[in-house]
Amino acid sequence: MKFTHFNEEGRACMVEVGDKEDTKRTAKAYGRIRMKRETVQLIKDGLIEKGDVLSVAQIAGIMASKKTSHLIPMCHNIFLTGSNIRFNILEDAVEIESEVKTVGKTGVEMEALTAVSIATLTIYDMCKAVDKDMVIEEIKLMEKHGGKSGSYIRKDK
Repeated sequence: MKFTHFNEEGRACMVEVGDKEDTKRTAKAYGRIRMKRETVQLIKDGLIEKGDVLSVAQIAGIMASKKTSHLIPMCHNIFLTGSNIRFNILEDAVEIESEVKTVGKTGVEMEALTAVSIATLTIYDMCKAVDKDMVIEEIKLMEKHGGKSGSYIRKDK
């Protein structure tokens, strides 16, 4: 029996992608951070002491997508051609969507998920002085396109 993610000595290793074709690849991920309505209002009004919460979270998410291989041990170091974070402000939450793109041999799902995760953690960090009850939830892959496995679109959005 041969295990595809282990080398000859039975140790974990990165998946070999050298023989794969370069293709255009994209992935979108989603996450949400619930908080008190007062906290949402402080974010909207720009009154969080640490600064512009959504601008900082956007930059943090983009930076995180570029550093995913430094955080997740078996992820390939991928040259990204695009990375963006968008926010939807609700009455008691902020929704985050990331979109990451590359042309390469492996997908960018982990980069999109990392971007959302770090963006939500950044929001938590910036707002924790006024709301320690915040909850990060529903981080999930929404869609991915490209590569041998083709497209995936989440059905239970």
